[in-house]
Amino acid sequence: MILTVTLNAALDVTYHLPRVARFGSNRVPEVAEQAGGKGVNVARVLRALGAEVAVTGLAGGATGLAIRQELGRAGLRDELVAVGGESRRTIAVVEQEDGDATMYLEPGPVVTEQEWRAFRSRFAGLLAGAGAVVLSGSLPRGLPVDAYRELVELARAGGVPAVLDADGPALAAGLTARPALVKPNRKELAAVAGIDDPVAGARVLLAAGAEAVAASLGPDGLLVVTERGGWLATPPEPVPGNPTGAGDAAVAALTLGLVRDEPWPDRLRRAVALSAATVLAPRAGEFDGAAYRRWLDRVRVEPLPVRTVSS
Repeated sequence: MILTVTLNAALDVTYHLPRVARFGSNRVPEVAEQAGGKGVNVARVLRALGAEVAVTGLAGGATGLAIRQELGRAGLRDELVAVGGESRRTIAVVEQEDGDATMYLEPGPVVTEQEWRAFRSRFAGLLAGAGAVVLSGSLPRGLPVDAYRELVELARAGGVPAVLDADGPALAAGLTARPALVKPNRKELAAVAGIDDPVAGARVLLAAGAEAVAASLGPDGLLVVTERGGWLATPPEPVPGNPTGAGDAAVAALTLGLVRDEPWPDRLRRAVALSAATVLAPRAGEFDGAAYRRWLDRVRVEPLPVRTVSS
């Protein structure tokens, strides 16, 4: 079983409009709602790939109830921990003419120390049956900035590899607990490493504690740097569409490869093909299966020069 953690779970609300009238009234012909947050998106992709998965995190209020009900309808195992505050909503306004999306992100609940202790206890219990754990997304208010460090340490103590997809101080703090893999995007990597070059930035994160660093480069593909080498995987062709959730699909693929102990090039092919296929799907956590299968063998994976990786 792969355990995904979404500490700031959300109800994702998507408005689909032909185009948005700025500063005017907009009638919305199509509305979609589903449980969200990065870890939930990862869980959806993993389940679609045939993996056993469980979703944990924090949820509260009427929005939290709606999140849990939708998880049940989606067939995802619900191990969320209740909090007293109201879970957040994220609002995506998608313009159908060009596929562009505008996001509105609510802050989520304020979590108490007692609720955080209850979650850590539940998390420790769930680790017993996990082959890997994915820690994704923002931290709700009230949690310490090193919350992910605490969870990675619990996972390591239980012999469970942890995949961390966070940014800013939460990522920096989590590195010290030696996660098996971190997956920032190019901007997040540069912000934490203090270096614009992604290979050099990945080496900074390795030195800080990560065992492997995978950096999303948008349309330029996916870069991985480890102590044993590095690789760059690029999609076979440009893919227009909505990139929301593409990074979560990459995390799902990389985690599945970690559990299966696959060679890095195989992990990267699946991750890039899935990311590209997600861009074609209408909602995060979904992907175009036909496109994924078509692109899987066409993703180009090249080893980075040894000097570039180790210098």
